[in-house]
Amino acid sequence: MEQIDLLHTLPAAFNGQTQIVSDVWHRELVFRKGEAYLLEAASGTGKSSLCSYLYGYRNDYEGIICFDGRNIRKLGMREWTALRNTSLSLLFQELRLFPELSAQENVELKNRLTGYKTRRQIEACFERLGIADKLHVAVGRISFGQQQRVAFIRALCQPFDFIILDEPVSHLDERHAGAMAALLQEELAERGAGVIVTSIGRHLPLDYTKILYL
Repeated sequence: MEQIDLLHTLPAAFNGQTQIVSDVWHRELVFRKGEAYLLEAASGTGKSSLCSYLYGYRNDYEGIICFDGRNIRKLGMREWTALRNTSLSLLFQELRLFPELSAQENVELKNRLTGYKTRRQIEACFERLGIADKLHVAVGRISFGQQQRVAFIRALCQPFDFIILDEPVSHLDERHAGAMAALLQEELAERGAGVIVTSIGRHLPLDYTKILYL
């Protein structure tokens, strides 16, 4: 996938509101592969909704969203499955990890489906993000910031043209946020991929192509 277009898109919940000031909603907007976008938002402005629209989890919006010129409302389940396996990766704000499984097991669930990274590569990611000692610890027993890093590693364990990160550093200090950004930058360069990051405060420190305000 080379391009994502938003054409006058607006969450259905915002229908009828006349005072919406946004760089995203009700605009014509293009996200291009290979570029980095930051979406700055206040709580309740629809940032997580947008992530869900782009990933095909929700369709309660007005307007049009296109992938390479095709309206995503016309995509079937098989097409969405293929896109999520090869073109789109998403780090959910609520992470969606299995608390009873170890950090490594949570990541391996994804990696077994894709075979994208070797075990050594995965372990190297844990080391770089400062959670190598949490590999075999149940996710429910580690901090939320550590869980964010586990979920981020899991999101890297597949091919993608775009990766969407919904508040990825909300519970990280500057050092660990910087380590995540450095690892992501390497992955993006290697794949030629694009990234869309959301934030309601602290944001992932990347060299953004464009900063937009919801």
